[in-house]
Amino acid sequence: MTRLKSDEGWVRWEGYLERPPPVRRKAAYRTILRMIRAQLARERPTTLYAVFNRVTFQGREEEVRVDISLAGKRALVTGGNSGIGAGIALALGAAGADVAVNYVANPEDAYGIKARLESGGSRALAVKADVSDPEQVSAMFTRLDEAWSGVDILVNNAGIDGERQVAWEADFAAWRKVLEVNLFGAFSCSHEALKRMVPQKSGVILNLSSVHETIPWTGYSAYTAAKAGVSMLTRTLSQEAAPHGVRVVALAPGAVKTSINRSVWSDPTGARDLLEKIPLNRIGEVDDVAKMAVVLVSDVAGYVTGTTVFVDGGMTDYPDFAHGG
Repeated sequence: MTRLKSDEGWVRWEGYLERPPPVRRKAAYRTILRMIRAQLARERPTTLYAVFNRVTFQGREEEVRVDISLAGKRALVTGGNSGIGAGIALALGAAGADVAVNYVANPEDAYGIKARLESGGSRALAVKADVSDPEQVSAMFTRLDEAWSGVDILVNNAGIDGERQVAWEADFAAWRKVLEVNLFGAFSCSHEALKRMVPQKSGVILNLSSVHETIPWTGYSAYTAAKAGVSMLTRTLSQEAAPHGVRVVALAPGAVKTSINRSVWSDPTGARDLLEKIPLNRIGEVDDVAKMAVVLVSDVAGYVTGTTVFVDGGMTDYPDFAHGG
């Protein structure tokens, strides 16, 4: 975990690559090594994200460095035992955070992620709770209080899309369940997190939305309504919490490869259909979302709140209008 390697001018540590300008490369290596040694002295190995560049400011050329570390932060990721949630949980741990992995089913997956986090040096918990049940959510946060005395980062990732049903054929109980998990669950967890973050005057809530907060999706009106609600929930909670030093941001993935949607992207016809909707001409990876999540909950994004950041390869950029009119 601690080796510094060089490959054609690229600095590699913990699998993240950044490229300093040639004239500053040796200084960049020395800087990274100093930071690694300082971190190891605290016996807390952490992924270092470093971006080196040269800028001219008021006639002076200066070096700009952006370091992303979540060391000492206590994070909770709902639905963190699979897919995007698992990717985010592992990325937060790699950046130094202690991570609680929430799950409602498949405990073996949650404990697997917990083990991987602990092997990387993070403290980790696996906590069962149905986010659509406020009592279970309250108990989950009480568990965090007992273990870690609070929370600094909440990632509201838990969600379901439900069965495909046009409105006039929809089952009301199934329709309601999608909102209870995706929207009510996000609010319930945010409610508990804010009760802790507001008094401590710090914290970040990251809500996982979707491109379908803006793009309609035939047969999934409950899902699109829930994600549109998450967008406005994010903005409203941000407005309420910002004066208390707490940020609330939404992250909206587009088409991302996970085991849940494997039947779509592994099918040539389905994959072609998806690619026609993505200007960057590739289906996203979990890592694309997880890296952005780390950025958004870190101090690097300390001036970002009340907005949705799309990680969608341009899907919301109306690719059908690239030709014609």
